[in-house]
Amino acid sequence: MATWAPHSWTNAEARQLPIYPDAAALDDATRRLASFPPLVFAGEARNLTADLAKVADGKAFLLQGGDCAESFAEFHPNNIRDTFRVILQMAVVLTFASKLPVVKVGRMAGQFAKPRSANTETIDGVELPSYRGDNVNDIAFTAESRVPDPERMIRSYAQSAATLNLLRAFAQGGYANLHQVHRWTHDFMGRSPWAKKYAETADRIGEALDFMEACGISPDTVPQLSQTTFYTSHEALLLPFEEALTRQDSLTGDWYDTSAHFLWIGDRTRFEGSSHVEFLRGIGNPIGVKCGPSLDPDALLRMLDTLNPQRVPGRMTLITRYGYDQIEAHLPRLVRAVKREGHSVVWSCDPMHGNTVKATSGYKTRPFERILSEVRGFFAVHRAEGTHAGGIHAEMTGQNVTECTGGAIDVTEQSLADRYHTHCDPRLNAGQSLELAFLLAEMLNTEMAERRKAAA
Repeated sequence: MATWAPHSWTNAEARQLPIYPDAAALDDATRRLASFPPLVFAGEARNLTADLAKVADGKAFLLQGGDCAESFAEFHPNNIRDTFRVILQMAVVLTFASKLPVVKVGRMAGQFAKPRSANTETIDGVELPSYRGDNVNDIAFTAESRVPDPERMIRSYAQSAATLNLLRAFAQGGYANLHQVHRWTHDFMGRSPWAKKYAETADRIGEALDFMEACGISPDTVPQLSQTTFYTSHEALLLPFEEALTRQDSLTGDWYDTSAHFLWIGDRTRFEGSSHVEFLRGIGNPIGVKCGPSLDPDALLRMLDTLNPQRVPGRMTLITRYGYDQIEAHLPRLVRAVKREGHSVVWSCDPMHGNTVKATSGYKTRPFERILSEVRGFFAVHRAEGTHAGGIHAEMTGQNVTECTGGAIDVTEQSLADRYHTHCDPRLNAGQSLELAFLLAEMLNTEMAERRKAAA
């Protein structure tokens, strides 16, 4: 295989990349980005790899969630806080149910770029370049707005840095206090008629915290109870930006993409010989691969050999996205092939992308029951194959939006228009996210009980 370098992706086939009309402006923007401080550190990425190795080994669970696409317009500390908070609430419920540590990774501080099914879109007979995310062009449907502008990469770097700064403060500054997180959940459930069926689990978490406090284990005496580790992630799509943020670690000599702790490659860019695969194979960060119906087992095995030739545990996360009615037909072949070849991977379920439908009102939506059905199918496959259902990858927000139909709070097709704010795909709102966590908790409870029985 050819020698890797941060720019070697430019010799491979590139899809889903914007064409910048001003090459000099692009060079200037990437040169400035290359001189900016890293957003994350190599040691943090290595820590995440170690945490994910535990997930691959069945000794932890991965919770990855956040915005479909971050935007400049919705950049506000309250939005960051609310999404961080609901991820923490979900993690507490999942930790209690599974008795496993939960690795928390946000789709935050860099999730701007979006792949598109077509290079252009047409409205009322006018054809313009597709919107590719706020770090590329503007969502407004005008010729000027849709021209790719490299200065947007500079702005996205600044927004990512500010977001990351706030996330670090929240994670380490006392906001993640375990008692406080549980109190939020309790208060939220107290206002929600659907919460009665999960009250028993919530009460048991409260009793466990009270017991620990009576034993002298409280946030005042044990710092771990008032802080948490929180990682960031995004799709490594806009390669000029990712290359500019790629730095050589002074301790190991390895290259890391310092734009995020974890990067993934999408369904549309993971083909063999792609520039995105070429870029990701050389960085030391843990990486994810989206696996959809078009991926056959042999192609997946070749990709694992390319991206993780040394078979480093925790490096590879396979994020499955099939649709509720496809997962049990397609996933077992991949699981068997990976297991047969002895690859250590994290299996994570993206129940969002395969379940997008168009409502009669014209809005894109995702029915909550289909999302849940895909998660159930994911757990069923891993139970049947004797492998670990390792994680969930969800598009969600801490805001009270109405974008996905259903759930116990019952967003209807008629109510979608009330608070439909997404810049891209529909997201679970805070209530639906928490409900998903309680339902996931039941599945994890079952899996852990079966494991204990098998070990007895």
